[in-house]
Amino acid sequence: MRLTDFAKSAGCAGKLSPKDLSAALNGIRRQTMPEILIGFEHSDDAGVYRLSDDLALAQTVDFFPPMVDDPFLFGQVAASNALSDIYAMGGKPITALSIVGFPIQGLDPSVLRSMIDGGLEKLNECNVALMGGHSLRDEEVKFGYAVTGTIHPDEIRDNSGAKVGDRVLLTKPLGTGLIATALKKGVVDPAHVDAAVRGMTATNRIAAEVVSRFPVRAMTDVTGFGLVGHATEVARASKVTIALDHSKLPVLDGALESSAGGYCAGGLHSNREFFGPEVEWKAEISDDHQNLVFDPQTSGGLLIFAPEGSAEDLISALIDAGLPAPEIGVVVEHTGRSIQMA
Repeated sequence: MRLTDFAKSAGCAGKLSPKDLSAALNGIRRQTMPEILIGFEHSDDAGVYRLSDDLALAQTVDFFPPMVDDPFLFGQVAASNALSDIYAMGGKPITALSIVGFPIQGLDPSVLRSMIDGGLEKLNECNVALMGGHSLRDEEVKFGYAVTGTIHPDEIRDNSGAKVGDRVLLTKPLGTGLIATALKKGVVDPAHVDAAVRGMTATNRIAAEVVSRFPVRAMTDVTGFGLVGHATEVARASKVTIALDHSKLPVLDGALESSAGGYCAGGLHSNREFFGPEVEWKAEISDDHQNLVFDPQTSGGLLIFAPEGSAEDLISALIDAGLPAPEIGVVVEHTGRSIQMA
């Protein structure tokens, strides 16, 4: 039996829809502790808690069902995805706790061991200490981590920091949800899966280290809410509009073909329902490219908002590090909607 048979949905599976999550959080009282530098108000990738004038903790948690059948690779993806939230804030991850849901029937314990080994390889790659974890019996396999990192309070890259004129860069191609959904249906080119897995298992550590040398004030990663969803969170928090050019988007081979075949995860449709009204369509864009920008990503790239004066040097530095990061848009004055898509 395939590992993905123990996932009840495909793509970036298991997440609450943005509509349901928004409804659940609406009206929750905000804490007023002065040590909380970043809470949940602007949907940032991690919370940040000040310990001193020059040291804060960044904390996040992420876990999900398998989107690939190889348990070792699934563990790698889960670790890379969880670590990404700390990197997206400008922090350095230092410790992790694993979170596991695993069935008592149908899968050998060696599968779980392989998942843990895969995740540990990525934690070791990023010099992150695994401190333990928690497991429970579950009919659906789930795996991920709670991660703690350190960050200087003056160097946080949050959703509210985008400024008019910032140029928008993306460090990984889009389409993992579309390809993962086609994989679950058994109708995908193995080469396309391999390329998607290479992207999902690659951490955002090097990209974040490069960005740390530049005056970037806003950054996020593109994960379950898709490109439009996470860009919308930045636009709302920063009170700007983000103008994107669909022709410049990096795309995984096979993603548009998977869309054309109708292999769209449920999260894609819920992302479109919730974030679609935030988009002003400035050009005729194919249905498949529209699906691409709402497609839920797993362990996606960093969405970087580079100040105009340093953008070219940052792009060159990323290329030198082996991380081509195409420019996909620019931040403009708020137009009434969060996203313009040309």
